[in-house]
Amino acid sequence: MPTQHGQKRFTSKFSSHQVSSPSNVERDQVLRDQENAMIKLAELYRDQRNAQGLAEVITLSRSFMSSTAKAKTAKLIRTLLNYFNDIPNSRQTQIDVLLDNIDWSKREKRIFLKHSLEIRLVSLQLEASQFKAALTRIDTLLTELKKLDDKMILTEVHLLESRVYRGIGNLVKAKAALTSARTAANSIYCPPHLQAALDLQSGILHAEDKDYTTAYSYFYETFENMSSQDDPSALNALKYMLLCKVMLNLPEDVTTLLSIKLAVKYAQLREIECMRAIALAHQNRNLAEFEKVLRDYKDELSSDPTIRSHLAALYDTLLEQNLLRIIEPYSVVEIDYVAKQVGQGRQDVEAKLSQMILDKVFYGVLDQGKGRLLVFDEPEVDDTYGAAIDTLEQVGKVVESLYAKTVKIA
Repeated sequence: MPTQHGQKRFTSKFSSHQVSSPSNVERDQVLRDQENAMIKLAELYRDQRNAQGLAEVITLSRSFMSSTAKAKTAKLIRTLLNYFNDIPNSRQTQIDVLLDNIDWSKREKRIFLKHSLEIRLVSLQLEASQFKAALTRIDTLLTELKKLDDKMILTEVHLLESRVYRGIGNLVKAKAALTSARTAANSIYCPPHLQAALDLQSGILHAEDKDYTTAYSYFYETFENMSSQDDPSALNALKYMLLCKVMLNLPEDVTTLLSIKLAVKYAQLREIECMRAIALAHQNRNLAEFEKVLRDYKDELSSDPTIRSHLAALYDTLLEQNLLRIIEPYSVVEIDYVAKQVGQGRQDVEAKLSQMILDKVFYGVLDQGKGRLLVFDEPEVDDTYGAAIDTLEQVGKVVESLYAKTVKIA
């Protein structure tokens, strides 16, 4: 653990004043020493998991940043902010630091640094589900960026806008924002990591529309792109690929998919193990096994909103399939018996059966007085009335035609 003496030494080093009337060489050396001391002190706080200490370093560094080039300042502040990623539960501290530094960069008229910090702030607000604050910040950013015509940053902001709208469930605006992001990206060279992020968002939105085949192709492109760069985000793309296979009722393809060269190194990770277990439970159409997987891998499955929402739909589908399998042999069946077979509470099963009847998944009636379900055969469609109406329409056309001819003759 670093000592208090060491921390004071670093603090005094990077906050020390320059010598009077220094030469250019001496001045450059002082700046380099201050920068190195600042980074070392930040690393000490990072290793101590001291988010508040790191925030103070960033605040103290402003006097140094005022005397350095703007490009170097942006790089240095990004480096210092990245140290927060290794400190658990530091999101709110990081948001506060960003808000403070955005105000400072605005006062100092460092516009590009301000935009960079605001993009990072919106990303954190998105993670924290602060959607309203994120949208307000995005609207301001877009107004400023359109005046500057900076396509690269514009692409990033539109992509964030799409993710925020998807977070609040507005898929129409999420798709519109993604289209704007792709339009901006098409007019510039789009870096591989940004292209991968665009493809990932496209896949997520197609999955929301239940178009899992198209979503899979986007996720595969993202996975290939990110894997080639050893990007940790490749793991998410692989998880979504496996999810698509399950949602397409192709759980047997999961094992095959995990045997390809790019996926092998991820196959033993817990995040992938949980998707393999989901696929097996779905393949066996076993609701109890599915629920056990949800319990055993709760952290991995509930932390990702995309996985969570689609697994909820999958659970619903699996419950329907189990209920249909149980009631299929019967014309009358006790609701308590059905609930016992699927391992659910009677009230939940009753509500689900009622919904299935209304959705015409099967034909039947709930007799709540006797606690029974009456199941009917699918009624045969009688085409007599439809045929009679079609015949009358044709007769009407013939009569109108004959009337038209008699008018002409007369």
